[in-house]
Amino acid sequence: MQKDNPEAKSLHDLYLHLNLPVELIQASEGFTILNLKDVGFKLPYESPSFRPDYFSFLFIKDGTGKYTIDEHSFQAGPHSIYFTNPSNYRTFSWENIEEIYLITFDEAFLKKYINKDIFQDFPFLLTETIQPKVVTDDFYQSVENICLQIQQEYISNSSSKYKIIGHLLAILLYKIKAYFWKDYNPIYEGNRSSQIVKSFKQLLEKHYRDLSSGKADTTFRVQDYASAQNLNSNYLSNVIKSKTGKPIAVWIADKTIAEAKSLLQNSTLSIKEITYKLGFSETAHFSNFFKKHTHTSPIEYRKTDNL
Repeated sequence: MQKDNPEAKSLHDLYLHLNLPVELIQASEGFTILNLKDVGFKLPYESPSFRPDYFSFLFIKDGTGKYTIDEHSFQAGPHSIYFTNPSNYRTFSWENIEEIYLITFDEAFLKKYINKDIFQDFPFLLTETIQPKVVTDDFYQSVENICLQIQQEYISNSSSKYKIIGHLLAILLYKIKAYFWKDYNPIYEGNRSSQIVKSFKQLLEKHYRDLSSGKADTTFRVQDYASAQNLNSNYLSNVIKSKTGKPIAVWIADKTIAEAKSLLQNSTLSIKEITYKLGFSETAHFSNFFKKHTHTSPIEYRKTDNL
């Protein structure tokens, strides 16, 4: 039996669920803009559960609705701006729609048409505590004008339209940054209150305990850590790098080396046994990994430590 409220795994799935033409989605470019009044929602409407693989902005000129992410629900009303990123599963519902613009874009679009170091310029894109923000009439008018320009370019046949959209989107992001996020510091959030970072560190510690005790026999990949939090893997990587100053691959490598050193120092296990305990399939792979990060081989490290 088909579910009445199926899960939408992507923007493409969501468009299909809403009976919107998927031709509106330029998959190669990763950008869309839509006025929700053109969708033809049967109100009140509640979406399926979905985890987006894109960033989005809602500009609500006139309308009322609600977004729910995990256990957090946020009301959205007239002259509010709502931002979401490719993080956890969520649903949205609408009670009234008069004029609401939805802009979506993925990381590849941002890096191609705005800046490769996009999260340095706009770190707020990775914030975890997000709720709709009501703005002044003047500010809403200024961002609405940009939305209308973006929409005009989007429906045009210009060969340069995505370059133009990229410039306009950058202006929009700079305006929003100055209005809402001027003092936002992702490192501070990561050190103090980031649930994503905290959960990642806890899982990292637990996983290596499981490897050491034999409860696990393969090392986690980035996707495994992301799946544990129902997150997009690129998003998790960006959050960890932005909020800790260290790439997720370095966190994993550092933890692997720390565990390897401990086993070499404090156990009588053979190099082969340590290899398998840490999830490596071959001793040569483990030895090369260890030497790359410590500039010495596991055998040399154990001998030196025992002198």
